[in-house]
Amino acid sequence: MNQYIEKAKILIEALPYIKEFYGKTVVIKYGGSAMIDEKIKETVMQDIILMKLVGINPVIVHGGGPEINKTLEKMNKKSEFINGLRVTDKETMEIVEMVLAGKVNKSIVSHIQNQGINAVGISGKDGATLQVEKKMVNGIDVGFVGEVVNVNTKLIKTLIATDFIPVVAPIGIDKNGNSYNINADYAAVAVAGALKAQKLVFLTDVEGVLKDVSDSSSIISRLSINEVDKYIKNGIISGGMLPKVECCVQGVKEGVETVHILDGRVEHCLLLEIFTQKGVGTMIEK
Repeated sequence: MNQYIEKAKILIEALPYIKEFYGKTVVIKYGGSAMIDEKIKETVMQDIILMKLVGINPVIVHGGGPEINKTLEKMNKKSEFINGLRVTDKETMEIVEMVLAGKVNKSIVSHIQNQGINAVGISGKDGATLQVEKKMVNGIDVGFVGEVVNVNTKLIKTLIATDFIPVVAPIGIDKNGNSYNINADYAAVAVAGALKAQKLVFLTDVEGVLKDVSDSSSIISRLSINEVDKYIKNGIISGGMLPKVECCVQGVKEGVETVHILDGRVEHCLLLEIFTQKGVGTMIEK
């Protein structure tokens, strides 16, 4: 009997959070190990479906770098990166679009549909959702890599209103109709900001922001954007975490209530962060 009482207590703990976030939009940037490990992938989909069933409006923006790399390798095409951005010539762009908007996007949709929940996969080209300009990296032309300049939320809002989970591939379109590859983190920030989402969640391969990178127990559970500046200056936030945290800060500045960095390798990390007092990652707020 005690085990059932404990389960009931867990549900009661979640109740105020369910009430608080009912009808609100949560944007989830889905990537990293959570897309590769089948067991974790399953728990992430379960979390998203439960969020939907308790009245939250999840919107998924996904990456797919490893799948792109595998496909390029099969085609004997070398991957090249500058400052973390994939150099994308015309042929590579066609492959990127095929993998992201086709294989990866529809796989996520299928996972959700298999659980009896409606989902629709779109790319940023559909409904001119993600409008971009060419992105230069320190004056270097990296090809068809786009920077989001406007988000047309009409299609996403229509899908939410008709009870679908939107699944967005980070492919954008410029004013001349050309396709562009968009860094999925920045695409998620742009979507979350335009929707004025309650939360933006990054599923990553790290525990969160750590005071000591060699000590996983030194996680910083809450950060204000002013504290972020301090931690960057003293070197606590550096290396690969720096662009991730900068994305989080940008999200808050664009109107997202809170932005979260979660370890996507932890089972049910979304539920633990959103529906429990303790949470499992780092939350960045104004």
